[in-house]
Amino acid sequence: MTFTESFLNELNHEAVTTRKMLERVPADLFHWQPHPKSMTLKQLATHVAELPTWINMVINTKELDFEANPYQPVPIANEQELLSYFEESLSEGKNALAAAKDEQLTDRWVLRSGDAIYSNELKRDFLRHCFCQVVHHRAQLGVYLRLLDIPIPGSYGPSADEQNFN
Repeated sequence: MTFTESFLNELNHEAVTTRKMLERVPADLFHWQPHPKSMTLKQLATHVAELPTWINMVINTKELDFEANPYQPVPIANEQELLSYFEESLSEGKNALAAAKDEQLTDRWVLRSGDAIYSNELKRDFLRHCFCQVVHHRAQLGVYLRLLDIPIPGSYGPSADEQNFN
């Protein structure tokens, strides 16, 4: 199995859990945040939904410079727009992986802000980082939902909300 095939399998697998988590995000609480230094629920959910687009960016560019390309999140107004954005992002990521060749993944990719280098690694290693970011931020989203008393879907087995503790 090639790296790209393996990444595509993982993307498909993780998308199931990510979709279930995003389906639980209520638009009427988009403004909520657990702490002033934390993202709002909307900011975090939008970031989770957009992360599959990073696959295409990493495969087909040499770098991302935040100084030259300030972050502009896609405006999301409701639950349906959030889920639609995730599906579009997922499709973009899948298409990029399906078209990629493993040889492309041995090129270096840089994440920076001007002269500050945050990462300079092989594209395949940064793609692994992208997958870790999905899991990391999805777990954060689970904490947000738990604090809002919204039942959490299972990720790699049933959640406490899905188990019967009789």
